[in-house]
Amino acid sequence: MTTPSLGSGIDAYLRERLMPVEGAIPHLPGIEMYGDTVPAETVGGDVFEYINFQQRYDIDARIEQAQKLCKEFLVPHPPGMPDHNSVDEHVEWLKSRLDYRPEMEVTYREARSLEQLHVAEDLRDLYGTAGVLVVDAQGHGVISAKIASTVHDTFHAFMLSELDRYGKTTPNLFEKLNLRLAQSVTARNALGRSLKEGAREIATMLYGEVRPSGHFRFVNFGHPAPLLFSAEARKFIEVDKDRMVRFLPLGLEVPEDDPDRKRYCSMHFRQRPVDYSDIADTLIEPGDILFLYTDGVYDGSDEEQRHDLEELMRDHQLLSAKDICTAVLERAVKTDDRFRDTGEQDLIDDKTVFIIKRAHD
Repeated sequence: MTTPSLGSGIDAYLRERLMPVEGAIPHLPGIEMYGDTVPAETVGGDVFEYINFQQRYDIDARIEQAQKLCKEFLVPHPPGMPDHNSVDEHVEWLKSRLDYRPEMEVTYREARSLEQLHVAEDLRDLYGTAGVLVVDAQGHGVISAKIASTVHDTFHAFMLSELDRYGKTTPNLFEKLNLRLAQSVTARNALGRSLKEGAREIATMLYGEVRPSGHFRFVNFGHPAPLLFSAEARKFIEVDKDRMVRFLPLGLEVPEDDPDRKRYCSMHFRQRPVDYSDIADTLIEPGDILFLYTDGVYDGSDEEQRHDLEELMRDHQLLSAKDICTAVLERAVKTDDRFRDTGEQDLIDDKTVFIIKRAHD
């Protein structure tokens, strides 16, 4: 038996763990979605992920836990008891202060109890919500795949924390993910790098959530903007640019009010962190197709490419999301063949396409 090389082993490992399976595709009433990726090498820096909340998380159990805590937080539990919780610990600290008043405990317990009630209510919305994560790490190959893997794993770790605390995703998740990819001053100094050097982990990211109503809410860090193909107009229509904020790629820009901002290298400091006003909201009408992609398919600016993609959508708009995705990728692969024929292999990049299609009423 031939032992595979270390390189091919890492390639295979990263490729396998970063590629979702069709069984993970969320099923929402009237919404069809499908994505796929073609790496420029054995493995690439593009990652897409279906966020199937009902499959990945036990929503029923989480709601039950939040409702249980809602009741428990109202009742004092002595130290050493199995049900002594974080609220009890905070109340003990309150009682140690000279300015403690009995009503402070009552107010705090009620506030924390209502917080869990809010969590339970938001968790119920996940039954009718599906997410999509698209990441494009700079370059391609194993190093890019490692960067993409970092974003992927960090995202899912923070998601667990978000659901525990809020019962939903919040802008805080994306700001922490952005900071995770920022280069620390300590690492830069230890490696003897200057601010002008390009050796840092950079990736673009788009994360969005869709509901059966066709509403798609998303946040964008340096990624090409989504395209919305209108079934009625039979062409791409603009996603609301007034609401569509596009931040720099992950890791390049730290908010100026972040307490650790001096510990990271930032191109410049952003005036404020991401908040709910930065989350764009677009409506996918019946029959419409939302097209997400990476720049190996389309860089978002070439008018001729946009026209070709629009024509392709017109020709395939009645097909399934999977068939549309396949057609777009096949077109992109043919473009790569032309690059090879003309000696322009350096223009070949990882390619990812994600299609969200809303059924006709």
